[in-house]
Amino acid sequence: MNILGDIWSLFWYTLLIFAFFSYLIALFSVIGDLFRDHKLNGWLKALWMVLLIFVPFITLLVYLIARGKGMAERQVAQVRQAQGETENYIRSVAETSPAQAIADAKKLLDAGTITAEEYAALKAKALA
Repeated sequence: MNILGDIWSLFWYTLLIFAFFSYLIALFSVIGDLFRDHKLNGWLKALWMVLLIFVPFITLLVYLIARGKGMAERQVAQVRQAQGETENYIRSVAETSPAQAIADAKKLLDAGTITAEEYAALKAKALA
């Protein structure tokens, strides 16, 4: 009987630890969403934070129910923005070839915008 009791205790402790970490993840998601939301007034953000401190579990549930859809939309928007910025950066880096950089520098030299020494430096940098 004692071994069975130990197994059940282990099961309940495991379940309790899982619930605690799930709560922490949800709590940090809500706090992150509060600061990510630019439409929410600063006083309302402060009120949500105070309520999360003093009545955490109920406030967390209310926030997820009342603003859960907006949380998802803000998260998707942030991911799309980051993805777009990454793609733009990759395009800008991939499009710059040494030949193009030298041609651009040559145009600047021909236009008289840069000196021959500056052209040589740009050419050496492009070939490096």
